[in-house]
Amino acid sequence: MPLFGKKDVSKKTKKDAEKSQSIEDKYDVKDLLGTGAFSEVRLAVSKERPNEMYAVKIIDKKALKGKEDSLDNEIKVLRRLTHPNIVQLLETFEDKSKVYLIMELVTGGELFDRIVQKGSYTEKDAAHLIRQVLGAVDYMHEQGVVHRDLKPENLLYYSTDDDSKIMISDFGLSKIEDSGVMATACGTPGYVAPEVLAQKPYGKAVDVWSIGVISYILLCGYPPFYDENDANLFAQILKGEFEFDSPYWDDISDSAKNFIRQLMCVDADKRYTCREALAHPWISGNAASSKNIHGTVSAQLKKNFAKSRWKQAYHATTVVRQMKKMALNSGAGISQDARMDNQDCVVNGMTESNRL
Repeated sequence: MPLFGKKDVSKKTKKDAEKSQSIEDKYDVKDLLGTGAFSEVRLAVSKERPNEMYAVKIIDKKALKGKEDSLDNEIKVLRRLTHPNIVQLLETFEDKSKVYLIMELVTGGELFDRIVQKGSYTEKDAAHLIRQVLGAVDYMHEQGVVHRDLKPENLLYYSTDDDSKIMISDFGLSKIEDSGVMATACGTPGYVAPEVLAQKPYGKAVDVWSIGVISYILLCGYPPFYDENDANLFAQILKGEFEFDSPYWDDISDSAKNFIRQLMCVDADKRYTCREALAHPWISGNAASSKNIHGTVSAQLKKNFAKSRWKQAYHATTVVRQMKKMALNSGAGISQDARMDNQDCVVNGMTESNRL
C-alpha cells in the first residue's frame, strides 16, 4: 500500500513536483528537536527563504514496517485540514528509507506551562482558550475528522507572544469518519470518553468529552477523574463521577460549571456538539468571571501536572542558537513566524500517543 494513499488525479501535479524533488533540494535539515518510537523531529530551514524555519518529522520506514496504514492515515488527515488553530502539514517527501513531513514550527510552549507563568489568569482567559479549541474541532468535525486524543499536551501556543493563538497538534490517532466504524479503544487515560471505554461504536462526541475534561482542569488545576489504578479510573469515567470541590470551585461561576456538565455528559447523544458548546453563554456571552484565579489554578497545575518526562528531551536551545546564528550570518532580523526566546518549544508529532 502506498504511504500517501490512493492516487488522486486532482493532486497529481503537486505530487509529481514533490517526487521530482528531494528534501535536500528545498531544505537544510539541522538540529534534532525530539524523538518518538518510529520517528525523529528536526529543524528544517528553507533554502529559498533562509529566515523561514519548519519542523520536519522523519519517519523510518523499517521501524514502521507493518504499521504503514497508520502513517498513511495521519497524512490523509493532515492534508484534509487547513485551519489557523491546527498545526499545518506543508508538504511531504519520501526516499528509499524514510518519509519526511514538513510541518509548521510551533514555538510557544505547552498550555499549562504558559498558564503557570502568567501573573493573572481568569475564567475569561480559560473561555478564550476553549473557544479557539472548539472552533478548530468544529471545523475538523465538519471535515469528517475525529481527533481521538485531545489533551493539554496537544494544545500548543503558536509563538511566545502574550496574545499568541493556541494550536491543536498530534493527529497520530485521528480518524476520518467515512473510513469505517470507530470502536478501537485509544486515547489517553483521564481524557477518554465513556463510550470508548464501554467498547461501543463512537464518533465526534468523544472529542467534546475531552474538551470538557480540559475545561475542568483549566478552572481548578486538577483532573476530574483520577486514580492510580486504571480500572478504578475507568469506572469513574464510565459513571461520569466528578465533583466541583470546595474550596477550589467556590469562586467559579455557575455558567462555567453548567458548560462543563454539558460537555462531560455520559450519554453521547445528549452531549453538546462543538457548535452548541460555542453558543453557550460561558463561551459566547459575558458569563465568564473576571476574578483572578491564577494563584489556586497554578498551584494545583504545578502539583498535579509537574513537567514530567513523558516526552523525549526537546532541545529548545538548539533552535535558539540556530536562529541567532542565521540572524548574524544574514545580517537581517528573524521573521515574525520564526521569533522565539529561550523557552520550551514543542512541535507536532514529537512523541507517540498513549494507547489504551
